[in-house]
Amino acid sequence: MVNIIRRFFAFCGEENRRKFRTSILLGVLQAIFEALKIPAIAGMARALLRGSVTTQDILLSLGIMLVSILGSGLIKARSTMLQTEAGYDTCAKKRVEIAEHMRYLPMGYFNENSLGQITSVTTNVMESLENVATRVVMLVCEGLLTTSLIIVMLLFFDWRIALVLLAGFAVFLVANSFLQKAAGSLAGRKIDADEKLVEKVLEYLQGMAEVKAYHLTGRKSKELNDAIAANCQINTDMEMTLIPRMTAQSFLAKLTGVCMVGFSCAFYCAGTMDALTAVVMVISAFIVYASLETAGNYSALLRVVDVSVERAQEILDTPQMDISGENIRPQKRDINAENVVFSYEKRKVIDGISLQIPEKTTTAIVGPSGGGKTTLVNLLARFWDTDAGKVTLDGRNVKDYDMDSLMENFSFVFQNVYLFHDTIANNIRFGQPDAPMEKVMKAAKKACCHDFIMALPDGYDTVIGEGGASLSGGEKQRISIARAMMKDAPVIFLDEATANVDPENENELMRAIQALTAEKTVIMIAHRLKTVEHADQILVIDHGKVVQQGTHESLMKQEGIYKAFIGERREAASWKVKKQEA
Repeated sequence: MVNIIRRFFAFCGEENRRKFRTSILLGVLQAIFEALKIPAIAGMARALLRGSVTTQDILLSLGIMLVSILGSGLIKARSTMLQTEAGYDTCAKKRVEIAEHMRYLPMGYFNENSLGQITSVTTNVMESLENVATRVVMLVCEGLLTTSLIIVMLLFFDWRIALVLLAGFAVFLVANSFLQKAAGSLAGRKIDADEKLVEKVLEYLQGMAEVKAYHLTGRKSKELNDAIAANCQINTDMEMTLIPRMTAQSFLAKLTGVCMVGFSCAFYCAGTMDALTAVVMVISAFIVYASLETAGNYSALLRVVDVSVERAQEILDTPQMDISGENIRPQKRDINAENVVFSYEKRKVIDGISLQIPEKTTTAIVGPSGGGKTTLVNLLARFWDTDAGKVTLDGRNVKDYDMDSLMENFSFVFQNVYLFHDTIANNIRFGQPDAPMEKVMKAAKKACCHDFIMALPDGYDTVIGEGGASLSGGEKQRISIARAMMKDAPVIFLDEATANVDPENENELMRAIQALTAEKTVIMIAHRLKTVEHADQILVIDHGKVVQQGTHESLMKQEGIYKAFIGERREAASWKVKKQEA
């Protein structure tokens, strides 16, 4: 239990750890004010025992009681506020810290770790920590410290009752260790079930179109229902496992109080304890029971808190790419690769590729699906690090650059565009948050966005759904191109930027892309003839190797993948649907 609390405090950071410690101390002080009720009652009991209650006795007891109530209330308010501030601040900072940490993780991490797991940690786990964990830790600490304080206080009244309480407290802690052990075996399963449920919900919602189109509703619904059922089962198992143990623990706390009352009455009857002390012992028994029961019941959740901290820390402990390079400003933007090798999950994806991409030239990368095109581009942009060989920008290894200064040189237009739940204007100015609206509109016009944006209810202030769900694929693609125009980086990576564009807009968009890429180093993954034929050089990638390299004209003179690729595209472009004659 102590180790769990120590790990939680270490996770919180120094500033919030100080707030939690202050809150615990205030909780103990609150317990002292609560304990002032004992002398208030004892004063009246003394007066009753001597047979005369004076005005002074009444006022003294009332004054002590008022001090107890007011002091306890004010301290509890401050203690609760500190807990709340520390809890929410800890989780807010950890969410930001996790997001910042993930910025510099290799892209392979996001393939190995599902979106559901990451989402669950940053939502469910963090919410659990900010809302539940802080209260659990505080109440357990306060309950145990209050009980320890009462044991010390009772030593000054009657050491025999103090020993009774100490023995009961020891037995209670032994019972609590069994409770912690049982909770520990279930806490990991609960977090796993929560992650699986989030993963299946996201998968079901994101794949809704495919689920409907291919009549997969029953199967996908079953997977989601199974995840819900598993989540329900683990929560039920936790209740069924922990409640009997919590009941036994609560019984021990009550039994401790009963023993204190029983021994106090026995000592009074034997004449070894006066009536006033006996009354104080009986009142103390009720306070002890309340403290132990609160600490015991909430301690059942400590293992869940511990696993939650562990899951969040796992992400933060995942090794980042080495981003400790220099803040370099390259003079030229030529990119070279030398004997680059890269494997993913023990499968070699890039096998000894070397290439040169001169500054202000366009390089098109083509080849069969699965040949390594996207992986190569990820390596050139340093989304992943090479296993062997090196990638250079202006003759310097990209690992020599710190990540931020390297990324300043690159803009990206992906085939699968992600837009944020924000206004269209803010999505376009994503790389320049302070850019004026005039600049945003200028970029939108170049990217053929302006007309459809102005047709929306709120124009540029229209808030789009998460992931751009409220826009068509072509509209998202054009906004992505406008975003790249805003950044105006010297190196442009294009992943089939016209893939989702309507045919009537393609010519305009191609001109926009030409404006975007003018006087820049361009690297594109392409599948369309119009996209590749004007490239300065074309790289044909197959099985992780450069199997052909040259211009469109030179490659068309060679038998190979490229010539077959162009032939297929021309044949597809010539297809026509013939109208059947009546």
